[in-house]
Amino acid sequence: MSFPLRRLAGTLTVLALLAGCNGDDQNKPAPHAIATYTPATWQDLPAVSDSDLLAGFTTWRQGCEKLTRDPAWAPICQAAATVPSESQAVRGFLQQHLEVYGLRSAQNQANGLITGYYEPVYRGSLEQTAEASVPVYGIPEDMVVVDLASVYPELKGKRLRGRLEGRVLKPYDTAEVISRDGVNAPVLAWLTDPMDLQFLQIQGSGRVQLEDGRQLRLGYADQNGHPYRPIGRWLVEQGELTKDQVSMGAIHDWAQAHPQRVPELLASNPSYVFFSARPDSNEGPRGSLNVPLTAGYSVAIDRKVIPLGSLLWLSTTRPDGTPVVRPVGAQDTGGAITGEVRADLFWGTGPEAGELAGNMKQQGQIWMLWPKGQPLPDVPKVP
Repeated sequence: MSFPLRRLAGTLTVLALLAGCNGDDQNKPAPHAIATYTPATWQDLPAVSDSDLLAGFTTWRQGCEKLTRDPAWAPICQAAATVPSESQAVRGFLQQHLEVYGLRSAQNQANGLITGYYEPVYRGSLEQTAEASVPVYGIPEDMVVVDLASVYPELKGKRLRGRLEGRVLKPYDTAEVISRDGVNAPVLAWLTDPMDLQFLQIQGSGRVQLEDGRQLRLGYADQNGHPYRPIGRWLVEQGELTKDQVSMGAIHDWAQAHPQRVPELLASNPSYVFFSARPDSNEGPRGSLNVPLTAGYSVAIDRKVIPLGSLLWLSTTRPDGTPVVRPVGAQDTGGAITGEVRADLFWGTGPEAGELAGNMKQQGQIWMLWPKGQPLPDVPKVP
C-alpha cells in the first residue's frame, strides 16, 4: 500500500473489507500458493493504444529512480530516460531490453482478481471542534519498532511494534484502546466521522478538506502492530450484511443506521494506522515505491509475487465491461493484495475515482516485462 487510501465507494474495497491497503507490512497476508512465470512472446500480449502505451511507460519510468541500485534494472532505467515519447520508439525499446512472462497461479490459471483503490477526501479541521472531534494521529512518541531482519535476515520485512515497560517490550495498544483512551502522539487533523477514519486507515492515505478551502494530504506512516481484521467480515458474522452486500457504501449506511454500535464495529479491527502530513500538490499520493501514483497506470501488487517497481502488462475491464489493456507500474503494495495473479489499480482522487474503485472486482490477466538475461524473482518458472 501500500501506503495508501479509500472512501465511500470502496477501494481495496470488498477485499480489504472482507479479507484484510497504503501500508508496508501493516496487514500480514495469509500464506498463498506460489505463482509461476510462463515464458511468452510480445505477440502474445493483447494490443494497446498508443496513448495507453505512452502513459503506462511514462508512469513506470518515473519509478526508475528507485531502481538505480538494482543491477538488473539500473542500465535499463538509464536507457529509458532517453527514449522519446513516441509509441514506435517505446515499443522498440521495450522489445530490445525486456522479455515477457505470463503470471499463472499454482493451478496454472491465467485469470486473477483485479480490484481498484483511490485517494479519499474527508471533511475535517486542524483544530478540534464540536463537529470535528475524531483525531488522526501521527506516530506515537512511545512506540518502539524492531526490524527483525536486523537479527534474522530470513525475516526480511517483518517488524515488531510495542511499548517498553521496564525492560520488557509489550504489544502496543489496540485500536479499541487508542480510540477510547487516546495515545501519546501528535494530532494531525480532526475528522467529523469515526467511519471516515476507519476508511482512511484501510486506504492508507487521503486528504482532509478544511473549511478555508485548503486540503491536508495524509500518508501512511506506521501501524500499531496488531493484525488487520476486516470490519466487513464482522458485519457478516453478526448477520448484519451478507458477503455479497459488503462494500464501503453499505458499511457506511449501516453505521449511520446503528450509531450506537459503531464503537463495537470498529473494535472488531485491532489494527490502527498512524499518518504523516505530506506536501500538498497536484501529483498523486506516494505508494510503497515512494513515487507519486498515476491514476489508471499505477497498481498495488503482492511483492511476494511481483517485485516492486516492475513493469506489467494488464488486461482487465472496468466494472461496466469497458476493456482496460495497458502497461502499468507496480508502485504500491497492500495487505489485501495477496495471490498469484492479483493487482489493485489506482483510480485517482475524490468521489468519482472512489465510485469506480469501489465497484472494481474484475477478472484479468497480468504479464511481467523482465530484463533480458536476468534471473527471475525467486519463484519457479514454468518450462
